[in-house]
Amino acid sequence: MHVKDNYAIQAQIAKTHFLNYDQKSLIRKFRLDADCDYLYIRFIGQKHRIHRETGDISKETETGWADANSFNEVLTIFDLLCDSREDRHLSGRWKSMQNFGLLFHTNLLEDRKDPTAAIFDRDPQRLHRACQALTARPFPGSDIGYAIEIFDGLELALQFWHGDEEFHPRLRYLWDENATMYIRYETMHYALPLVLKRLLAL
Repeated sequence: MHVKDNYAIQAQIAKTHFLNYDQKSLIRKFRLDADCDYLYIRFIGQKHRIHRETGDISKETETGWADANSFNEVLTIFDLLCDSREDRHLSGRWKSMQNFGLLFHTNLLEDRKDPTAAIFDRDPQRLHRACQALTARPFPGSDIGYAIEIFDGLELALQFWHGDEEFHPRLRYLWDENATMYIRYETMHYALPLVLKRLLAL
């Protein structure tokens, strides 16, 4: 029996949504660079291109263009492009990521033992170097904090605290209060692992 890949199905739906969208309006909306074949965006500090006839996404690396069609990448990029509001704007006020969701979502980001936080606890300079490579700006309120641009001025703020005898090292994530003008709450959970993967890669 053939088993359907629900992630692949949802990613293809997102691509189809993009392909049915007026691409000229997207270019105007975000002031995108474009040619006959591709739209170009900067996503988490890295140049991406979107094929205008297929919706396939690739990202620029030191060795050329690499595939960027993972579920998280496709859903996040097309949510930002196609479903962000025309009147979107930042408030300048920050809100913990878990507070955007319903009450039962708060347990998703509880202070459990976090392997990524443990990596940065062992080597905090790794976090500094990665954030600086992304030209992230310092963010107050923790041992180490940076605000990292995702796309179109929308930032994810990362706060890190070292561990001690009583507490595990901890990461906390914040978005602008108006972030849902740019991205759905559910999509925040697709964007977050992309940011962490990018930091670890850098």
